[in-house]
Amino acid sequence: MLRQQDVGHRIVVRRIVGIREGRPLFSDALGELVELSETHLTLATAQGQLRVPVAQVHRAKRVPPTRRPTAAAVVALERAADEAWPAPTRGRLGDWLLRSAEGWTGRANSALPIGDPDRPLAAAVDAVERWYADLGQPALINTPLPLAAPVGAELDARGWGARPPTLVQTAPLPSLASTAAGDQAGGWGRAVVELATAPSDEWLAIAAGRKGGLPDAARHVLTAVDQVRFAHVYADGTLAAVGRGTVTGQGRWLGLSLIEVLPAARRQGLARRVIHELANWGASGGATHAFLQVEQRNTAALALYQRLGLATHHTYLTRVAPKG
Repeated sequence: MLRQQDVGHRIVVRRIVGIREGRPLFSDALGELVELSETHLTLATAQGQLRVPVAQVHRAKRVPPTRRPTAAAVVALERAADEAWPAPTRGRLGDWLLRSAEGWTGRANSALPIGDPDRPLAAAVDAVERWYADLGQPALINTPLPLAAPVGAELDARGWGARPPTLVQTAPLPSLASTAAGDQAGGWGRAVVELATAPSDEWLAIAAGRKGGLPDAARHVLTAVDQVRFAHVYADGTLAAVGRGTVTGQGRWLGLSLIEVLPAARRQGLARRVIHELANWGASGGATHAFLQVEQRNTAALALYQRLGLATHHTYLTRVAPKG
């Protein structure tokens, strides 16, 4: 049987897809397990996402991985992502990072358990719980998979929950910039993209609407990066789309975040245009690769990113301490 610690690993599932002459018909699926609940399991396969009811599963098991990034590569990218989304309140447990930003976003308000916490695992989780309790916040831990599988097993034993899986996707910057250029025609073909070192009030209002408010700590998360640009796309004087780019990880990684197109301007290629301009900016500063983080359930965004050549580097779960 599969367990929560199998999330993030490659599995094969034999499922029942029908009955013929009183005998079950089977179909096999191979992919990365990105979600496991009491009723369903979800795989990321080469053909796309596959959600399988547990009642249809005849047999499932973990299989050896295909080419997977090394632990060092996952750690390096997670640290670059942390630099790109810097929480104002920070602490450490050995190599582990503790982060708080007045509850604004899970990434900025969670522990990142990479490296050695300088104490036994159970004691490290105890320390995380105390740190967040002292701040009056719920304890969250982001677990990159399968790197943090031992942490996940400890949290399973303590009854921690999990938010939907997040995919960390990457692409070489030159190919991303080229693919995102796309077709500049369309109803918004004359839209102007401006890259600024600070977000406008309109830009911040869109971010606040997407993230449910904008406390002072959020402004720190957004702006406290040495190399950062805020994309503003105007059409007929109206802000139609926004985005944010950062260069971190010793100058290697362009981080893309808060790519948002207002409803009236969607399906006109503006998200591609934002990504194209930010990719060109990152490349001009020496970055060689791009990354972004997207929830696995955000199928519309994933479809766009797949067309642009982005692929999943690794997955993480935001684990949530039980109440009480």
